[in-house]
Amino acid sequence: MPSSPKILVTSAAGRVGRDTVKQLLQDGHEVRAFVHRQDWRSDELEAMGAEVVLGNLFDFNDLANAMTEVRQAFHIPPFAPHLLHNTMLVCLAAQKAGLEALVLLSGWNPSPEHPSMLTREHWIANNIARWMPDVSVIHLNPGIFAFTYLLTVPITRKLGVLPLPFGSGANAPVSERDIARCAAALLSNPSAFAGTTWRPTGPALLTPSDVADILCDVFDRRVKYQPISFKMFSKAARAMGFSDFDSYNLRHYAKEIAEGAFAIGAPTNHVMQLTGAPAESFRDTAARYAADVKRLAPNVHDTSTLGAMGFMVKMLLTPAPNFRDLAAFEGHARLSAPHLGHQNPDWQAAAKNERLLLLDRANPMPDQPGHVT
Repeated sequence: MPSSPKILVTSAAGRVGRDTVKQLLQDGHEVRAFVHRQDWRSDELEAMGAEVVLGNLFDFNDLANAMTEVRQAFHIPPFAPHLLHNTMLVCLAAQKAGLEALVLLSGWNPSPEHPSMLTREHWIANNIARWMPDVSVIHLNPGIFAFTYLLTVPITRKLGVLPLPFGSGANAPVSERDIARCAAALLSNPSAFAGTTWRPTGPALLTPSDVADILCDVFDRRVKYQPISFKMFSKAARAMGFSDFDSYNLRHYAKEIAEGAFAIGAPTNHVMQLTGAPAESFRDTAARYAADVKRLAPNVHDTSTLGAMGFMVKMLLTPAPNFRDLAAFEGHARLSAPHLGHQNPDWQAAAKNERLLLLDRANPMPDQPGHVT
């Protein structure tokens, strides 16, 4: 039986959560996987050897019960409304349970002026989480995940076109497997990393045209990058079953990619620093997803050429989302003069130093784990 403390992973059925559970189990840890419902993904976690618990991320009692006999946790906030509400409940439950450490997944772009309320809530949660008196917080804040560039794989593989709304902006897309490896490394020795922030990236800056060139090799066919409007991208997302809330927020991230925000301070060597192994190449990530389309796009069932053409027709006929209701939902929380991350000088300074933008000075550099500046 493992002698190390039991570790809780929330949102364990998702891409990052699943890989983190798998890595922790391989490292010899006892893992409790918190999931929203029982399905093939939770069955998979159970088959790996994890203790699966069902619960609601917005129910304090469910969270408190899940943290019984747990010493450390990795929280993956839902990409959904009320993220701040959820993260504060997790912090309260962690404090009540007497956890030693909480690894908190964030994004690279949170700032107090961001036009996305979800992203501002990330920034608020990142700061308030550090106020827990007895639980050490470690921030894991990757940028845009590699799979974001691969959502059109069923189309790209058959029709040879990569339609994305990212202009010519560069990014160092990170695989969810590397995020999981970093999370597992932090959870394996949390006292050494208390208070630190880590930004795992892929090994190289890539433009969408670079991604298309890599996919030429992966699919052994010509692939051309086709810049599209975000409106068209949101139609495709809707046709694939993604929520309008996802698109409502991603439209800001697409603009940040196009304007070079995610190239600032990237790539980092944080994956190597934490795990002792280099970050996975985009080619390897793409090849892995190409072999497992179900995990990449579970709502796309027909991956034949005819199916790809049918999806293109479906996308064109799908109405674009109307974000008016979501904007109304934000109410008075909407800012009159928002700024994207790279339009904020404080955010730019933090990004250039490979740091997450936080209010206090207790934000040690990643190469000095545990050292408070």
